[in-house]
Amino acid sequence: MIEFQPPPTTDAQRAAVEMLASARTLLLTGHERPDGDCVGSQAALARMLTACGADCFVLNPDPPEQRYRELISSARFLVDDGGPLPEHDVAVMLDGGDLSRTGALAERLRAAPSSKVVIDHHLHDGDAWWDAAFVDTSASATGVLVRRIGAHLGAPVDAQTAVALYTTLVTDTGWFKYSNTDAETMLIAAELVERGVEPAAVYGDLFQRQDRSHVRTISAALARTSYYADGKLAVVDLPLQPDGTPLEVDGDVVHDLLRAVESVEVALLLRAIEPARCKLSARSKGPFDAQRFAAGFGGGGHVKAAGATLECDITRARLALVDAALAQMAATGSSPDQPGV
Repeated sequence: MIEFQPPPTTDAQRAAVEMLASARTLLLTGHERPDGDCVGSQAALARMLTACGADCFVLNPDPPEQRYRELISSARFLVDDGGPLPEHDVAVMLDGGDLSRTGALAERLRAAPSSKVVIDHHLHDGDAWWDAAFVDTSASATGVLVRRIGAHLGAPVDAQTAVALYTTLVTDTGWFKYSNTDAETMLIAAELVERGVEPAAVYGDLFQRQDRSHVRTISAALARTSYYADGKLAVVDLPLQPDGTPLEVDGDVVHDLLRAVESVEVALLLRAIEPARCKLSARSKGPFDAQRFAAGFGGGGHVKAAGATLECDITRARLALVDAALAQMAATGSSPDQPGV
């Protein structure tokens, strides 16, 4: 039987574990449009803390996608309705350190008298608003940190917790194909499989339950691809639909297809969500620092994957992003710009 042994903790990490261990009622939250790492981390931590005797619930600013329904059913998941926060003595933000990313929850969380904890693997440049943090930017997923915390708490990992943790790993490593996949990630994955996780079943739940509109939206997105810098930069821009609503598309699938092109080092997916508001998702498979790029537009993330929100129309946003990307690529030795095609 594989026994996961967490690496040594820092003083700050130990303080976070102690705060979690002493809490009676915990509110877990995360970023808007929570992804697999966020939802899986929440479900796993909620189950671990509950097993340790705490009262624990999840409150997100947006409902998770239906593909995560098994995770949602494994813990007490709520969606913000704009009302007062339920009583709690500790609030925990997972998979993000910027409180504004909790959307409409942000000000109520900030004003709540509870202690605040952050569990995250992203870079954070702003002021600390939390009381304790378990942060490691070298971790492949927030779920890795949750597994470490569980080990320090002596919390059990049952079958549902194992699936939740496994979901965090496969979604944030692209099913172990991204460069953030490391030995600790694979060790935890092996432990979880040994505890009963069936990789094929998890893959089916996450990636093989789409309806037919999925194919149409991916096709519509790819049809708007332009290339720059000798094909090293790929850009997809998705304006609002004729009825004024944003096009909902699986960005991870689009990015994977764009980066499958041998020449592509940087892929930018820009999606209009309002007439003067756009969401950027940036990915890199070369020397390009996506986190640095997104930070220039008020965003953040990782070296290979980052995002930002731009408060302007999609035409202006696209021009600004392409210019900035080409300038940063030139600074790292990429080929000069070529006309978009």
